[in-house]
Amino acid sequence: MKAINCVIFDMDGVIIDSERLHKKAYYETFVSLGLDVTESLYKKLTGASTLNVFQRLVNHFNLEQTPEDLVIQKRTRYIRYFEDDPDLHLVDGVEDIIKYLFNKGITLVLASSSSMPNINRVFDRFKLNQYFTAKLSGADLAQSKPHPEIFERAAEAGNTAKANCVVIEDSDNGVEAANRAGIFVYAYKNPLSEGQSLAKANHVISHFAELKNLI
Repeated sequence: MKAINCVIFDMDGVIIDSERLHKKAYYETFVSLGLDVTESLYKKLTGASTLNVFQRLVNHFNLEQTPEDLVIQKRTRYIRYFEDDPDLHLVDGVEDIIKYLFNKGITLVLASSSSMPNINRVFDRFKLNQYFTAKLSGADLAQSKPHPEIFERAAEAGNTAKANCVVIEDSDNGVEAANRAGIFVYAYKNPLSEGQSLAKANHVISHFAELKNLI
């Protein structure tokens, strides 16, 4: 591999263990709509933007509600969970690796499917803004993971050739997006990210400390 000058992080399930909060907010919304969303269907949606998830579900279930209205419902529930959960924490080892990479002079960029308000809640709560050159939200883009747009834009935001970037992801949709962008991808096997095979990742890690020997 060529020299790594930019590391592109996903957020949910990579930086913060928030997947369970998202799942609770999603399923509370599903129940309110009377939808039977199976585990297998939910796993296929993991890593996509909230708008993309509801666009697909509106078509799948032929719903009368607009995807935009459902996004608001789900995000309202998520914010409540986020603010009421004092035990919400960063993924084990991720703060250390962020500081390690930053101190090596490597550019750090966030590329998350979460909305920018949610990204800012996390970064403000855990004081991460000082380490990152840029933050990108998939909610602001035309396409959602597994489309490669967000990672292509992240490399541009980091002012780094894709050959000198790596992505860190925890979902199959995210891994595929990195593959399609032509960027080397490390998959973090988060035990809370259910049903993700990560089979198409270039390398799978179980703890962020492993990256010190890889980057």
